[in-house]
Amino acid sequence: MRISQAIRCTWTPQYSNEMLKQPLKSFKPYILRTFSTSISRKYPSPMATASTQIDEAVSTQDKSTQIVPKPIQHIRSLELYQEANIGRLAICCSCLDLELSLLPWVIPSLGKFEVAKRLEKFKTTIFTQMSMLAIKHGAINLGQGFPNFDGPDFVKEAAIQSIKEGKNQYARGYGVPDLNSAVAARFKKDSGLDVDPEKEVTVTSGCTEAIAATMLGLINPGDEVILFAPFYDSYEATLSMAGAKIKGITLRPPDFSLPIEELKSAVSKNTRAILLNTPHNPTGKMFTREELNVIASLCIENDVLVFADEVYDKLAFEMEHISIASLPGMYERTVTMNSLGKTFSLTGWKIGWAIAPPHLTWGVRQAHSYLTFATSTPMQYASATALRTPDSYYEELKRDYSAKKAILVEGLKAVGFTVYPSSGTYFVVVDHTPFGLDNDIAFCEYLIKEVGVVAIPTSVFYLNPEEGKNLVRFTFCKDEDTLRSAVQRMKEKLSKK
Repeated sequence: MRISQAIRCTWTPQYSNEMLKQPLKSFKPYILRTFSTSISRKYPSPMATASTQIDEAVSTQDKSTQIVPKPIQHIRSLELYQEANIGRLAICCSCLDLELSLLPWVIPSLGKFEVAKRLEKFKTTIFTQMSMLAIKHGAINLGQGFPNFDGPDFVKEAAIQSIKEGKNQYARGYGVPDLNSAVAARFKKDSGLDVDPEKEVTVTSGCTEAIAATMLGLINPGDEVILFAPFYDSYEATLSMAGAKIKGITLRPPDFSLPIEELKSAVSKNTRAILLNTPHNPTGKMFTREELNVIASLCIENDVLVFADEVYDKLAFEMEHISIASLPGMYERTVTMNSLGKTFSLTGWKIGWAIAPPHLTWGVRQAHSYLTFATSTPMQYASATALRTPDSYYEELKRDYSAKKAILVEGLKAVGFTVYPSSGTYFVVVDHTPFGLDNDIAFCEYLIKEVGVVAIPTSVFYLNPEEGKNLVRFTFCKDEDTLRSAVQRMKEKLSKK
């Protein structure tokens, strides 16, 4: 049963009425708040409206909003609502068109309504924000990494058949046997490692849940975990939920190579785990065998775990993908995480898995049991069919993505970006500074509103946002016509300064 809460928030800016017409950053409103909270069990709508009063005294008829006895100027009523399906707060202020940008000021004032302190620094994800702006401005979305084309018919038909066969109830918590076996067989073919599908494979709701289950199941509060920045934003948030102490090692352009001496200095007896993503999102870097050997030797020497996110393993264009678990002495201390969505263009299915030795699998499964418990049953059976596809599918996938990558990379260079090498994934990182904007967020906003193309600012992928302010990420997991249209818009509307 859903419960809706209507909250009224009344505030007064410290500045003149003219300042209300300026961008948000030009003033900081002083928030005077009272809340009238009503609980409705009858209506599912999570939003309730409130009246807007401008340059009027607070009504004496409504005692709950009468903050002081004298009139208050420039009053706005804000409507706050909770998106019940994803548990995020959003904010609507139609008279000023501010929306999500006010959240950092409003949420700390919400008292019992504020988010848990371990998550208060995390706002609505950058992918959600950019996608919303894309829709609003009719922009071509080369930001969020989901294909605009569908997955293979034989996999979809397998899902339909599973549904018709009645495979629609809860699956076994750690995966239907058919998928566990298919994951183990695929992993042996790719890495040479034999794993027990019953004891060492856990099916999860996408790789993001595999990441969460691994962190929550194997990390204790205060444990030190090393990340390579820039990193997928889920990593930091999930580690914060686990109470980890996060230590960052920055990979820098042009080649984003591993700073070996810096890593050696960072790893110690206090280090619980290193979180590794190869091929690497957002840079497209692939860790070389030499780099992986360095990481492996440090982990063995200091008794450190590795959490390896390998969701882009089939999108390795210029070198061989190597699973760090396959290196000598590493399987016993590695959790390898992967998913179906990227490889088969079925990101909405959310089928992922974690492969680990039994002593690590136990922790992953304990957390998984209380996160999602089980994953979509018919989609698991269809995923098993997908993983048994011949290698010719993966070869064709690489050829297709190589052509898309060439269109985007050549186009971005022609526009005037500095384009950094991408050996894997379907992402490309560029330097936007030739176009004269202050930082990556300002550039991405300009790109959406004035050019009609979406990119992702990378500063959100760093512990220190300053390190990413010159970089933005584009994706080429779109059809070729879409990529060409985006490049053409940039050629016509972007100019160096």
